[in-house]
Amino acid sequence: MWVVLMSKKSEEHISKIIEKIKNEKIEWVRLQFCDPFGILQQISVDANDITEESFSQGMPRLDGSSIKGFKEIYDSDMLLTPDPNTFAILPEFFDMDYKEREQTNYRTKAARFFVNINEGYTGKRYSRDSRFIAEQASEVAKNAGFDKCYFGPEVEFFIFDKIVLGPSPMSTINWSGGTGYSIESREAPWSTNNASGYIIPVKGGYYPAPPADSLNCARDEIGSTLNKYFGIKIEAHHHEVATAGQGEIQIEFDELLPIADKVITLKKTTKEVAVKRGRVANFMPKPLEVDNGSAMHISQSLWKEQKGKKTNAFYDPNDEYAELSQIAQYYIGGLLEHAPSLCAITNPTTNSYRRLVPGFEAPTNLAWSRSNRSACIRIPSHHKNMEVRKRIESRIPDPSANIYLAQSAMLMAGLDGIKKKIQPPDSVDANIYKLSEKKKRELGIKKLPVALREAIYELESDDEYLKPVFAKDFLETYCDIKKQEHISVFSLPSPREFYLYSNV
Repeated sequence: MWVVLMSKKSEEHISKIIEKIKNEKIEWVRLQFCDPFGILQQISVDANDITEESFSQGMPRLDGSSIKGFKEIYDSDMLLTPDPNTFAILPEFFDMDYKEREQTNYRTKAARFFVNINEGYTGKRYSRDSRFIAEQASEVAKNAGFDKCYFGPEVEFFIFDKIVLGPSPMSTINWSGGTGYSIESREAPWSTNNASGYIIPVKGGYYPAPPADSLNCARDEIGSTLNKYFGIKIEAHHHEVATAGQGEIQIEFDELLPIADKVITLKKTTKEVAVKRGRVANFMPKPLEVDNGSAMHISQSLWKEQKGKKTNAFYDPNDEYAELSQIAQYYIGGLLEHAPSLCAITNPTTNSYRRLVPGFEAPTNLAWSRSNRSACIRIPSHHKNMEVRKRIESRIPDPSANIYLAQSAMLMAGLDGIKKKIQPPDSVDANIYKLSEKKKRELGIKKLPVALREAIYELESDDEYLKPVFAKDFLETYCDIKKQEHISVFSLPSPREFYLYSNV
């Protein structure tokens, strides 16, 4: 039997958690983790089964062969080990459909842990566990001389009134009338359920006040729930550019693993609040054809600690352009060098590349700049002489990404840039969207992949920088699954193709 050795401080922390579970009369404990594709998975266990041994020996509660991208059926026994730092008592309305709340008096008091995944029998950490990959990436950064890696995701999403799929989204072979989808939103110009009389025009949704913004209170509730129950501080929230309920929530920056946990908690909470209000949250990168998609811009910075003093390795007050250090420029060089292969992880769905097209404020060109939102790498420059705020922002990722993997992959690309001293091209201080193709070639501006399959091919030919933390067999499995995902979408005719080609 394997056992995790714990410090006295950790043992005391765990004892307090177990005592709190009993004192608060917690009935069920949700053990949660993300699969390789960012989908939250959960099993509920009796609260009485959470003991000191659960944290040192793991709980035999996972069939790894039933999780996409994990195990084969002949080697599927795995362990779930709760991380005591992620304990939280859940709001009462979690895990309950709003209609069920109206139809039953049943209420349950539950708590949650994010778990680490361990191999059965040997107890070794599982190489495809997203949280383990994030931990390894942080360790690689420490070995490179950077004590802290800070990330600050800005998560965009939609809250629709309803999404209707039908009659069969699985296939075009449906003799009862075909297949399709529709989106309903009381804010949208096409709404038939607009009791307030206010609409948000296409691309007219940035910062409107209520009553045009019909989701201000919903985002308030999301932010307050995150703070009250999970200790997650929200810096700001607002309506985003698109119509039909697009919003953004900004989380206060944190280190790689805890901020990733917070993003998963944010997505879960957003979905729960939406259901509670009879709506549906959607984190697809491009659910609306006519309007902007949803991004997940991620700010990043590396810090060193010497003699108790923390210094931002990205900050150089003597740099006139953006107060950006040479280390930060090399980091940018790594991100740009590996951007095409990174897209397979930061933009991992076929829908991701419907967002990465010209005309919708999404990056399509590989360039960096100060205060320039048309560049895929932006250096926020609201203030001068403010070391704590100096960072770079990648505008490429979207919220369909597994946040643990996306941040880890970007960190490895940036560290590779530092290691190899990859100097980025000159910054581009112009609206890149309006530059001609000839001018882009003159400036050496390359393009991002235009489809998931292209990004996967890039990853297969450019993955050495990831191998310190991403196992080879994991990358191979990931690419195989994503290739099939691409085929499953692009092998089906779409309504637009009938519109364009039915008369050929």
